[in-house]
Amino acid sequence: MTQLMSDRLLSIVAPCFNEAEGLEAFHTALTAAVAALPYDVEIIYVDDGSTDATPQVLARLRARDARVKTLTFSRNFGHQAALLAGLDAAQGAAVITLDSDLQHPPELIPELVRAWEQGADIVYTIRRETADASFGKRLTSWLFYRLLNWGSGTPIIPGAADFRLMSRLAVDSFCAMRETHRFNRGLVSWLGFRTAAIPFDAPARFAGESKYSVTRMLRFAIHGLVSFSVWPLRMATLLGFGMATFAALYIVYALYVFFVLRWTVPGWTSTLITVLLIGGVQLISLGLVGEYVGKIYEEVKRRPLYVVRERQGFEDDVGEGVRATAPAAGKHSV
Repeated sequence: MTQLMSDRLLSIVAPCFNEAEGLEAFHTALTAAVAALPYDVEIIYVDDGSTDATPQVLARLRARDARVKTLTFSRNFGHQAALLAGLDAAQGAAVITLDSDLQHPPELIPELVRAWEQGADIVYTIRRETADASFGKRLTSWLFYRLLNWGSGTPIIPGAADFRLMSRLAVDSFCAMRETHRFNRGLVSWLGFRTAAIPFDAPARFAGESKYSVTRMLRFAIHGLVSFSVWPLRMATLLGFGMATFAALYIVYALYVFFVLRWTVPGWTSTLITVLLIGGVQLISLGLVGEYVGKIYEEVKRRPLYVVRERQGFEDDVGEGVRATAPAAGKHSV
């Protein structure tokens, strides 16, 4: 991009997917939160293939606020890809990412900026409570982070949200990692750098419904576990040993039944032992190995992580409408 980076520029990246009902309120809260900051501000909305009136709302926001820039995906590529696209495009000395559903309170932004000014390269926000989160969601979240940190060499803070500030150094390092199946919270933790944390309580959504269905949450959890831990493979090995031990004990019982009690049908003993020892262990182990092989397959294809259909408000844009996504010199490819 031809736009020059500025030490006085603060970038804000907000992905949105079918958020038309709440975008106006979010933008109002966001602009109020940054009004007193001694920085120039660019606000980058990433439309992740919305099918409602989100594009029209973003056009209205851009028409009345020159700080607003928009990236529009050709289809829905997912929240993690939308965050990456915004970070790729951001030019600020620091970049703040947050969701546009008002569950990440914009009024915390001055606190994030102060922590960055005091020397932190990455400023996390830690979600303590979520107003509309069910007990099941809290339990599964707690279990997920327990499992992830148990088998990962990269400690990941439980409750860490995608609401964070990253310095230019951290953003450039993050954007250099072009993994297909992204677990951004883990990637940010992997970077290291100097960090600070700010706790917050997430309010209920202002409008609409959560876009994270049970299926999406499960897929997200699997990506996180597979990307930052090999413990499922180790568990498969331990499970194999456990099944073998159980089968050995059962062999003793089966032989006792066969030779002492003599009430088994011919072939039952050998068939049962074989099924227990080989079938169960192999199926589980192959499933786990297949998950890792599948991720390798996705990585080696090297497809773009996202496709931008429209870029609006950026200095290197030529008119409106559909644009190719060829990266500018010196920038990361999509």
